[in-house]
Amino acid sequence: MRTTTTTTLQVEDPQIIGPNSAGMPEYRLEKVFPVYAVGVSEPDPNLIISVANTASTLGDPIWDAVKLEAKLEAEKEPILSSFLYASILTHDCLERALSFVLSNRLQNPTLLATQLMDIFSDVIMHNRCIQCSIRLDLQACKDRDPSCLSYCSALLYLKGYHALQTHRVAHTLWNQGRKVLALALQSRVSEVFGVDIHPAAQIGEGILLDHATGVVIGETAVIGNRVSLMQGVTLGGTGKEIGDRHPKIGQGALIGASATILGNIKIGEGAMVGAGSLVMKDVPPHSMVTGIPAKVIGYVDDQDPSLTMKHDASKAFFKQVAISCKEARSNGEISLCQYVALRAVASKDDGST
Repeated sequence: MRTTTTTTLQVEDPQIIGPNSAGMPEYRLEKVFPVYAVGVSEPDPNLIISVANTASTLGDPIWDAVKLEAKLEAEKEPILSSFLYASILTHDCLERALSFVLSNRLQNPTLLATQLMDIFSDVIMHNRCIQCSIRLDLQACKDRDPSCLSYCSALLYLKGYHALQTHRVAHTLWNQGRKVLALALQSRVSEVFGVDIHPAAQIGEGILLDHATGVVIGETAVIGNRVSLMQGVTLGGTGKEIGDRHPKIGQGALIGASATILGNIKIGEGAMVGAGSLVMKDVPPHSMVTGIPAKVIGYVDDQDPSLTMKHDASKAFFKQVAISCKEARSNGEISLCQYVALRAVASKDDGST
């Protein structure tokens, strides 16, 4: 069993450690969000209460950063000043700003933005777990997505973040028995963002849906903390079975683009699933699997590959791919075209011919 590391909130520590190279303030976020910052195995059950109780003293560094970024952007791009004011600067907290952004993105002629904002605000403002999750997810976008310019841009523009936070609200409604409303939100997210997450799916904190287009997550799927999923990932069933039928993704796992994971199987914590893979069997913790069907081709050094977002690998990895392809070809498991294509990739990296 892995040892759990804990971090104690220190109120007396400074919240701001000075400006970075871009002139923006750097915050000691680990003082407010220790679960994400230190990557502990299990979240501290008192975390949410601790953050809430110390909020008045510590403030909200992520919300402070969002507001400051919005002010600077409004000065640089006056044409966006009204948009930035309405979306961020007129609100008194991250929860209300997020509710405004989501409601305006998901509205339609029969589901008005004002109605949606009431729904989002009511759920988020009364759920401390969601309040913590929206910040951990925002930090995940900022840390792991190299194209994410700022907290402000993630809050306003990243549809993966929007889809995930809408799911958190829909999941709460689902558990409250308001299933029709939860399904309505799921439908709008699918239409607007191209992301289909069943409201009953259980999703942890510090999640990144990178690009997010085409992501499908089934009803009984479970995703642990600090998981990163690329575009086109499917966590689905294998047929018409009922009951617990969807994958369980361990914390810290990295799921590559267009990977398909089917059935009630377990992806071990810290595992990496290669892009385009078809996974139908359990994946050991901290292993690397790829192929159709996916096979274990090695083990990852990173405890949580989701945090490093390293999809590439060493020469030894590509050499192993070449050997595996050759064996699969001799056994008739892959076509000649597939073998040639995969062998070419391996040869290009390891210098072989």
